[in-house]
Amino acid sequence: MIYTCTMNTAIDLYVAIDNLKPDRVNRTFDEDYQANGKGVNVSIMLQKMGIENTALGFIGGFTGKFIEEELTKQGINSDFINVDGITRINVFVNADEEYKIVNQGPEVGQKDVDNLLQKIKTIPKGSILIVSGSLPRGVEESILVDIAKICAENDVNLVIDSSSSIVLETLPYRPYLLKPNEEELAHLVGKDMPLSEQEIIVYGKELLYKGAKNVIISRGGNGAIFLNDNHLVNVSSPVGEVVNTACSGDSLLAAFIAKTMENAPLDVTLKYAVATGASTAFSKGLSDLSNIAELMKQVSITNYRGD
Repeated sequence: MIYTCTMNTAIDLYVAIDNLKPDRVNRTFDEDYQANGKGVNVSIMLQKMGIENTALGFIGGFTGKFIEEELTKQGINSDFINVDGITRINVFVNADEEYKIVNQGPEVGQKDVDNLLQKIKTIPKGSILIVSGSLPRGVEESILVDIAKICAENDVNLVIDSSSSIVLETLPYRPYLLKPNEEELAHLVGKDMPLSEQEIIVYGKELLYKGAKNVIISRGGNGAIFLNDNHLVNVSSPVGEVVNTACSGDSLLAAFIAKTMENAPLDVTLKYAVATGASTAFSKGLSDLSNIAELMKQVSITNYRGD
């Protein structure tokens, strides 16, 4: 069974406008509201790929209810904790440039944190738990270490997609997979951007040495690099018109997990993952998967090592 955990859920409002100008009414010509938050995105993409999963995390107010109802409509199980306050609404504007406005969200109390940890303790042995995204106000970064410890004790495969530097403290508990992007990787190892490809490989290996079982570093238009003790794979990205990059990493992660669940060969898994991430970047929201086969034809693998 797969579980996702989104502690800072959101509704994402995507709008398209010709030009965004100050001190005037800017009228959009397209808009879309979507249940969001990184783990929620992973849940939605997994469901599109036919992989049953359960969404955990915090929601609040009428916006939180919208997220829960949207997931139910899509056939996704959820077991959220309702908190005081209103789940945030983020705004992504596609105009002459791409603008991203990300809000804070409600403050979460310690009782709610404890309740979430209790839910995680009940996840069955052998399951996958994907913890993605930022932390809401009131939740200490140390919760990631608490979750890693629980997963290690209960034989749950933990996947972490977080920009918090405390991710390094989860590594002694051997998380199954880390998925930083280039900027997050630089933050984790205390380096400045940009990183060269060789630096990405070196720092990815460092995460493996410290305890991660697998690492996939998403690189936007440059694809991704995957590492574990047996493999080093550099994956190119397809070319297309970028509409919105906000959820492409979540789509890549979901696709990687889905193909892993199917026991697909690693090269197929990575091509599918990068193509799915690109498909989302070329869409105003999450990919509908209709163009994945065509995009995979553009994806190439280099520096492949291992069986």
